This record gives sequence, C-alpha cells and structure tokens, in this order.
Amino acid sequence: MAQEQAVIFIIFGGSGDLAHRKLYPALFKLYTKGYLRQHFAVIGTARRPWSHEYFRQTVSESVANDLGDQAQVASFVQHFYYQSHDVKDANHYVALKKLAQQLNQQYQAQNNQIFYMAIAPQFFGTVAQHVNSEGLLNPDGFNRLVIEKPFGKDLTTARALNDSISATFKEEQIYRIDHYLGKEMIQALPILRFTNPVLEAVWNCHYISNIQITLAEALGVGERAGYYESAGALRDMIQNHALQILALLAMERPTEFTSQAVHQQKEQLFAQLHHYTLSEVDHNFVRGQYDVDRRGYQTAYREADNVPDDSLTETFVAGRIFVDTPRWHNVPFYVRTGKRLRQKATRIDIVFQPEANNIFANYHKQKILPRPTVLTIAIEPRQGLCLTVNGTNPGLGLRNSLQPLSFRQSDGSLANSQEAYEKLLIDILQGDQTNFTNWIEQAYTWQFIDIIRQRWDQITPDFPNYRSNTFGPSQSDQLLAQLGHEWIFGTDSF
Repeated sequence: MAQEQAVIFIIFGGSGDLAHRKLYPALFKLYTKGYLRQHFAVIGTARRPWSHEYFRQTVSESVANDLGDQAQVASFVQHFYYQSHDVKDANHYVALKKLAQQLNQQYQAQNNQIFYMAIAPQFFGTVAQHVNSEGLLNPDGFNRLVIEKPFGKDLTTARALNDSISATFKEEQIYRIDHYLGKEMIQALPILRFTNPVLEAVWNCHYISNIQITLAEALGVGERAGYYESAGALRDMIQNHALQILALLAMERPTEFTSQAVHQQKEQLFAQLHHYTLSEVDHNFVRGQYDVDRRGYQTAYREADNVPDDSLTETFVAGRIFVDTPRWHNVPFYVRTGKRLRQKATRIDIVFQPEANNIFANYHKQKILPRPTVLTIAIEPRQGLCLTVNGTNPGLGLRNSLQPLSFRQSDGSLANSQEAYEKLLIDILQGDQTNFTNWIEQAYTWQFIDIIRQRWDQITPDFPNYRSNTFGPSQSDQLLAQLGHEWIFGTDSF
C-alpha cells in the first residue's frame, strides 16, 4: 500500500518542457496511486506571466494521456499554483516564501518542501543563494533539492556548481537525478548480482572475459541540437549514465543495501578507474558523428537546426575502460552510445571466458569450437534476461549450437511498471538517495572524462564518419577486435 506523503513542491522552470513532459505525468501517477492525496501542493515558477488557471490547464494537457478520468485530473490540478518569477530578483523569493507558507497551512503539508530545479544549470547557484538569503528553508520539516544534469561541463565547472548549491543545502539534502538509475532493470542489478550465488561466484576476472554496455538511440538530436552542441555524447551519456551502470556492475558487495553503503562502494569503484594518459586515449576511445543514411532519407547531424556546417561535436562514443582492482584485473568494460544507430536499445552483455580445456577440439576430427557464454540484461525498449549457452540441436549429432535461456517481461507487466521519474520521485519523497549520484562520484567521473575530452580537443576529427541507421563508425568494431572481442549487440537476436 502506498503511504501518503505531505509536501510542497517548488518547481523552478515550471512552465518548461521537462516539467510538462516528465514531472507532471509522474506526479499524476503518484496521485492516482495514493503517494500524493490531500496534503500536497505544487508551485510552478518561471518568467512567463501565467495565471493559476492557465498553469492548471497546461498541466491537465500534459497528463491527458495517462490513466485517470477527467474528474481525477481536475482534482489533481487544483493542487497546482503558479508564480511568475525572475530567479535574480530577491523580491520574487519573498513572494514565493509567502505562497509556500500559505499552501503549507492550507494543505497541512507538515512543513516539508522539495525544491526542483528544472532550469538551466547556470541558475542553480543563484536560486540556492536566494533560497537561503530570503529564508525559504523551513526548519520544522525536510528541505530537499533536486537537480537535473548536466552537472557541469568538466571537473572545474562541476565543482563550482556543487559549491554554489552546497552553501545552502547539505549533501544529504541534494538529489542529483540520473534517470537511468530509475529504470527497472538497472535498479534490479544489485539483486541479480548479490542474491544469486551462481552469478556471484563467477562475477570476476577468472570467469568474465569482457562486459559491454550499450546505450543506443535510433533518433537523431532533433530539437536538442542547441544543448547537444555544448555537450556531445561523451558528456551527455558516458560521464553519467554509462559510468553509473558500470559502477553497479563492478562495485564490491555492500555490507547492507542502504544508500550510505551503496554509495561507499560506488565511490571506491570510481576511485579505481584506470586513468589513461593523453596518448593512451587514442587507443581506447573512439568518437563519431552521423551522416545521411545510404538512401538519403535521414539527414546528417550537421544539417540539423542550430548546428554549424563544420561542427566537430561527437554523436557517438565507444570506449574501453579498466578497473584497477583484483576482481577486474585485465577485464575490459566496453561502453558504447550513439545517435541514429540501427535500433534503439539499452543493454548489458556479460561475456564469459571460453573454456580453457576444450575436450571437444578433436572430437571425430570435427573441431568443435564452443562460443562464449553470454548473459544479456535487456533494459529497454523491452526488459528481460538471456543466458546464451552452448548446446546441441536435435538431429545434428554432437555439434554445438548456441541456445538462449531467456526471459522477457510481458506487455502486461510493463504496463503496470513504474517509469523512471515516478520511481525517483518516490525515493525523493521518502528520503532515499540510493538511486541518485553524489558529489564524490561526480568528481571521480569528471576526472576520468576530462582526460578524454582534453585529448579530443587537441585533434580535429574526420567528421562525419558513420552513416545513419548503422552501428556507428568502423573504429568501434576495431576497438574490440584489438583484444579479440566483438560487440554482442548487433550480432545476436535477443
């Protein structure tokens, strides 16, 4: 049973795309399921001169496709209020404080507040400073700050950003959202690893050959080209999503499954990422930018709005990462992400070592050569597990054939599952930081990424270098071939 939470949400950027596309539908689902009922209110702030009524109309439209009848939607949006707001104007914070206090009494919200920054990162510090100086923090309840990525562009800017918000909020009050950590199968990784002895026993360099993390997107940059030009795939996907997944796969077993224990292991893991020299980057990371497809139906990245004709921004990254611990000695973690790839998929492929003593090598002179065993964890668009093992097909005699032992979530199960933002908002309401990132993790991952970015900024790439509707540039395949490996996604049928 869902336990009702009492709280006032203050959403900076309440008129924006993120709020309407992700936050309001997620809040509505929490409302329909009982996490939010009578004792909550949402204040949306932005520069636009909207009224409460117009704001509620936009929220109604944003949740129109979700479950719930019109009466339920109408009841939900009555909890929403709007205040036109200039983040640099101290007087606006005074008015915001007055409205929050009024709604706290009206809805009996127990003095609890969540400040959600759905705005550009350059305003985070300004907002945090005014929240403090104008006395918006309520000492009689909880005060929690939620911030979206990007968390800076490098270690220097990330540290400045962190300093600007930590002057007002303590680390235990800050929730840095990485929506990949809200995905069902990613949250299931610790259960998969630490409750199945058959897997835990072989989760090391003695049995695992390599681990592959693929975050593939079929679409191009679309309307995000302006942001993408300042970020690129390395900052947008690898520094956060890919490395957070890697940490859950590679970290040591926590003493207990609590936020503190999990983050302690992730911090230790990130501290042991093998840092490359500038020259080593060339051999361990490749980048790409998509061109038109072979038929000319899909345009090149450089043809998108707000993208220069000579843009050097990468839309694809593939890399080889090592973790300097005994468990992962010489085991490469391959990460890959890209726009306009052949199909959308987020998945993990754990490739096990081949049997060292192949007793079938000369069976009746057939030279039976078993293929590696692979455990695939499918995260999206479908969820499931597949263990691909060597077996035989009837009627072929003693000849090996790959056999999938697979499980896919049913459409019914997926329909009832919680989406990432819904799950993460529940965690914020309940004060659970397990599925968020902390500052120490951010600092370590930026240190790792900055070396790659520094090297790439020294070299002019030959872009575009891969066609849309492919699996990226050929250098990506060559990266794995250097150690005798190949990408599993794109060659299998799961």
